[in-house]
Amino acid sequence: MKIGERGQVTIPKKLRDKYGLLPKIEIEFVPEDSGVRLQKRARHTSPVREVFGILKKHRNTDEHIEDIRGR
Repeated sequence: MKIGERGQVTIPKKLRDKYGLLPKIEIEFVPEDSGVRLQKRARHTSPVREVFGILKKHRNTDEHIEDIRGR
């Protein structure tokens, strides 16, 4: 592969498919001592992490399940 005049590179289809590099997915170039690593840009936060702990319940899951089952 070569870098084009405008600084563009083409990622081979086999690699795009293998690593899920679909159109509109953001990537980043990470500098390393041996060169540059291309990786998918991580989401800021996962949807689960955004709501984790929102209910502020002070009991364990087993107690909660027993309560909602009416036991």
